[in-house]
Amino acid sequence: MIGTPPGVIHGEMQESVLANGLRILSERIPGVRSISVGVWIRQGAAHESPEMRGGSHLLEHMVFKGTGSRGPREIAMALERLGGSLDAFTSREHTSFQARVLPQHLPVALDVLADLVRDPLLREEDLELEREVVLEEISSVEDTPDDVAFEAHAEALWEGHPYGWPILGTRSSVEAIEARTLRELHDRRYRHGRLLVAAAGYLEHEAFVEEVARGFGAMTGGEAPTVPTVDLATPVLDVHRPRPGAQVHLLFGNRTPPRSHRARIPLILLSAALGGGMGSRLFQKVREELGLAYTVYSFQSFYSRAGLAGVYVGTRPEWGDRAVDAVRAEYAELAREGLPANELREVKNQVAGQVMLSLESTSARLFRLAGMALHDEPLRTLDELLDRVESVTEAEVAEVAARYLDPDRQTVLRMGPP
Repeated sequence: MIGTPPGVIHGEMQESVLANGLRILSERIPGVRSISVGVWIRQGAAHESPEMRGGSHLLEHMVFKGTGSRGPREIAMALERLGGSLDAFTSREHTSFQARVLPQHLPVALDVLADLVRDPLLREEDLELEREVVLEEISSVEDTPDDVAFEAHAEALWEGHPYGWPILGTRSSVEAIEARTLRELHDRRYRHGRLLVAAAGYLEHEAFVEEVARGFGAMTGGEAPTVPTVDLATPVLDVHRPRPGAQVHLLFGNRTPPRSHRARIPLILLSAALGGGMGSRLFQKVREELGLAYTVYSFQSFYSRAGLAGVYVGTRPEWGDRAVDAVRAEYAELAREGLPANELREVKNQVAGQVMLSLESTSARLFRLAGMALHDEPLRTLDELLDRVESVTEAEVAEVAARYLDPDRQTVLRMGPP
């Protein structure tokens, strides 16, 4: 079932492709005694139609309700009884199922993952129960003001594009989805042509490929979903959303190029300088100097068609205007001047350190490996990634800051008491 022979890509990272086209990647990590393994399906919220909002997430839930060979408790206990773990998530562009186990239990983990992906029952009676679980999940978001603010900001920023739709869907969309529709979605998208299987930890690539072929080698077919194109011009909006509460939640955001664009690393460095920690400009200004907020930070996400970079502040309603002015002032200074050499040096050290510390777990290495493959990036070693960070120049940072951090080119949301 193996199509191409394994080959060392970089260091301990290797890749193979099965005869059916399924892509397999692994990274051996010397010194650890565990394996993180996962399956990624190219199906997420950005691939949904308006009436199917939340369908990808609901399907992810439903596969755990039983397969042709395991009931829900058997699925839950298959790895837990071995000391391992099983998890899943749905994002804008992918659905993923992952496990973490001891090396000798990798065959069991792959068997469970293959069972979930290939053979879920997706029964009507299970849907009625799991639908209520997802509706409770939506209720949990509705009871968390900053979650509601982020969803409202995304809706405004993306102006009807699926990137701005809630991954969980809406109450009305989730209530309307039928088991038949989920089975059709599974038949179209959970196929070999849309799958990636990856692992990181204490493993041998050849043995891993053989186990993957045993579980996934017979899969056929698969429909390629597409994400609608999106204009990178950010709508300049100042949106007010009334909501009772003790705080006003402020969000600034700008559309950015996609993950593959050369601006990504400069944007990450700018985000670190703006609001990436206690030493950042916003933390020092808004919290330490002005005392306007307990929580203030920057954030960014990068997808296949576009990305976003933004700032969040939670403050008292009467201090909202002062907080907005303070954030705009920091945006304006960065857009006008970029980062001086000494500050750029500091944020490079900060980002490099965070990257290295974050990759000390097998799960983090797994997600990094899969992320590169899912976005058709070259597989890069940690040293190569750090070299990319180090190579960013003051001029590049200044150019990106001027283009994406102009305070007059932001979508701004204020959510709180009227």
